[in-house]
Order: sequence, then structure tokens, then C-alpha cells
Amino acid sequence: MSDPTALGVFGLSMVTFVAASAKMGWTTGVAYLIPWALFLGSLAQIWASMVDFKKNNYFGAIVLGAYGLFWIAVAMHWAISLGWLGEVGANADPKQLAFACIGYFIFSLFIMVAAFEANKVFAVILVLINVLLPSLALSILGVNKELFGALAAWSELGISLLGFYAAGAVFLNNFFGRTLLPLGKPLGLISKGAAPVVTPLPAKAAA
Repeated sequence: MSDPTALGVFGLSMVTFVAASAKMGWTTGVAYLIPWALFLGSLAQIWASMVDFKKNNYFGAIVLGAYGLFWIAVAMHWAISLGWLGEVGANADPKQLAFACIGYFIFSLFIMVAAFEANKVFAVILVLINVLLPSLALSILGVNKELFGALAAWSELGISLLGFYAAGAVFLNNFFGRTLLPLGKPLGLISKGAAPVVTPLPAKAAA
């Protein structure tokens, strides 16, 4: 069975790239972000997660599935805020998204620990995700919006650009069966035990 990591990471890269364009002020509004959130941010990652579950690839299955579900929820939040679902959002509090970001930040801290033992590019992506999520939360809550809005914008842009590199590296390294684009070796700070934890990439691709 083929490795779905490249597609899943590409989905994350695309949706964060389009979303970052709004945060950076290059585009406006969220209506046209919703298709990218649903199809690239969610469906691409969830499909890759399902394949990884079948392959017993624990890291890829959990990470891609968790972030795929995140983007479905964000797309629904945007759709409600735009009135696409009628009056259901009339009395809704948009600040609830901030608490969702905080929840994902807490979980992402655990993912980051594992990412350090996958490869260096994934590790940096998770560090940036853990800058993005609390920055978004604080910005939504109105805490120093200028500072945390800028942090969210730049970290999301960094996630997308590094994600494009990672997706391309995984694709080419797997296609050619050797390392063309390095992802950096795991940091090796925590040794794995006997639990069936599988890294998201073949050893040759992580070198």
C-alpha cells in the first residue's frame, strides 16, 4: 500500500497557505476559504489518516486525522458566521473558536514531542503550529490583537511553506526510493520502547 503522507501534508499546506493570505492582508473574507478547508484541509488529511490506520502508521493516522477534523470544524464555524446555515448562529459566540484553538494547542504539544522523533521538518512545523494556535486564540479573545494576529499570520505562512517542502520531499523520496530532498534525522532525544509506534516516513526518506 502506498504512503499517503505526501497528500495529507499537501492538504494541510494548501489550506494554511490560503488562510494565511487572509491573515497577512493579501486577501479578504473567509467565504472562499471554506472550499479549501473542507476539501484540502479536511478530506485530504482524513483520507490519508484512514490509509495510515490501515497501515498501522500510528503517527500519521492520529496527526492527519486530528488536523483534518479541525478544518471541518473551522469551515463550519465560518459557514455559520456567514449565515449559510440560517439563523442557527444568531446568538452564537464566535469567541468559542478561541477555546477550540486552546484545546488543539494542548493536544499539539503532545504531537510535537513525537514529531521531534519523526524528522526535523515535521518538528519545526509542529513548533509553528504551537505558535499559531495560542496566537489565534488570544487574537480572537481580543488580547493584543495586533501582536498575536501578526504571530498567527507569519506562523501559518511558515507552516504552509514548510509543508509544501515536506510534501514534495516525501513524494519524491518515496517515488525514487532514495533521499532527494532531506527532511532531517530525528532528534533522538527520547528512545522508543516496545509499543507499536510507527514513524510517518520510511527511514530512507527521513535521512
